[in-house]
Amino acid sequence: MAYYDLVIKNAKIVDGNCNPWFWGDVAVKDGKIAFVGKLTGEIVAGKEIDAGGQVLAPGFIDIHAHHDFQLLRDPIMLSKIKQGVTTHMIGQCGISAAPIKPDKVELLDRYTGFARAGVDPEWNWQSFGEYLDILDGLDLAINVGGFVGHGTIRINVMGFESRKATTDELAEMRQLANDAMAEGAFGMTSGLIYPPGVYSDTEELSEICKGLKQYNGVYLSHMRNESNAVVEAVKETVYVVEKAGIPGQISHHKAMGKKNWGLVKDTLRTLEEARQRGIDMTVDQYPYTAASTTLRAILPSWVQEGGIDRVIQRLQDPDNRVKIIDEIKNTDDWENMFQHCGGPAGVMLVYTPKTPEFEGKNLLQAGEMTGKEPLEAALDIIIANEGSDTTCYFMMSEDDVKYIMKHPLVMIGSDSIPAAPGAKCHPRTNGTFPRVLGKYVREERTLRLEEAIWKMTGFPASRLKMHNKGLIKPGMDADLTIFNPDTVIDGANFEDPFKEPLGITYVIVNGVIVLHNNNYTGETVGKVIRRG
Repeated sequence: MAYYDLVIKNAKIVDGNCNPWFWGDVAVKDGKIAFVGKLTGEIVAGKEIDAGGQVLAPGFIDIHAHHDFQLLRDPIMLSKIKQGVTTHMIGQCGISAAPIKPDKVELLDRYTGFARAGVDPEWNWQSFGEYLDILDGLDLAINVGGFVGHGTIRINVMGFESRKATTDELAEMRQLANDAMAEGAFGMTSGLIYPPGVYSDTEELSEICKGLKQYNGVYLSHMRNESNAVVEAVKETVYVVEKAGIPGQISHHKAMGKKNWGLVKDTLRTLEEARQRGIDMTVDQYPYTAASTTLRAILPSWVQEGGIDRVIQRLQDPDNRVKIIDEIKNTDDWENMFQHCGGPAGVMLVYTPKTPEFEGKNLLQAGEMTGKEPLEAALDIIIANEGSDTTCYFMMSEDDVKYIMKHPLVMIGSDSIPAAPGAKCHPRTNGTFPRVLGKYVREERTLRLEEAIWKMTGFPASRLKMHNKGLIKPGMDADLTIFNPDTVIDGANFEDPFKEPLGITYVIVNGVIVLHNNNYTGETVGKVIRRG
């Protein structure tokens, strides 16, 4: 007689390794997958699920999420559970909550306002390991791992200074990256359109990345440009990882602005050629044609030097305002989000806590509401919200989304930025994974089911050297998702970004059922995952 904690019967198993699906059963014991196949003989199970022909897949791994602070208020992350996510990775786009020196806390606190979603952290940590210890003490419902942010590292050493790093500063930043890796980080991310990352040069990035090499960490980059110079930005990323001798990944790959649509064919060809030369490059992507970040992303980089207080001072100066608005309207030699959206109607405000009347409105509407030119209204909104704001930018091509998604170097990540209580957010926060399965697998046949599951499970697990996750086979962690392939779909949209997805029926984390018939069970069995 065999004894198991959980048995799942009559499932259409997609194992996460791109193999063809097969009918079978899975048994779980002590948080691990103990059996895969067809159960026979006498079985004793603590709990049993009859999948009834639904798909059983490894739990989805969200390779790109911005919930570093949200976890302090909401360790359950129900929005992820209801998408079938069992592990998510934070510390993206150069922004991580740690490490942080005591004298730099205020700088990082103000800088991360747009991603904190209303959370007022205690900052009761300094090192990356201490931050992970804080997360370890929470009642997590899913697993979480983290990257250290290049922007955070630079704040610790150089603040928001726009200059080349000295030799000593490079050594200190490289050591901070190495320390974070030793304490459990999976690698380092960068956000090269944001201060202070925008002030770094290629040599600085490759030198700091050398701090990852001892631990085989991966470098993930929100590149310096995702529009007019996107091909050159990919080449820069390849150069950084080649010189550092580590793996690299392009974050949330896209080509912004109508005149740049189609350039993703060139960027992906560049990555293929890099791999032929022995450079380990991959990509992640979210399945939407709108991006989301801070409203300050419309500003030229010189405006953002010195941190939020200096930004506000510049925006309050009448002469500066004239210059800034002129650059936004007429200059495209930088990552000009405003122009790539086609103007104010393509910029949607989703989180402006000091001016909530603008949430859900675009800049054209904000201008009409205030009786001002839209960019004048935008600068006023930035000032009023003191760095705490989030915006959606409509600027990508659906054809590009599909082309990227089909490429074998590409995995799925949500790039989710959590919403503050009462505010809106990008629908990717609540819909990414069911959207891929419903829209791009079932409805449009962009991907085969097995390909899509691999891009959400086995591929990211392999990329992160998570050798116990991402596959359905004996000995692996029992992180599992059951969904109905005929009904699974995202519910969230830009008008209602919190509408729940359909078709995800069960989610199992570390062998315990956390979602049962789409209802959260109250279990808090998630773990902090440290590299290695």
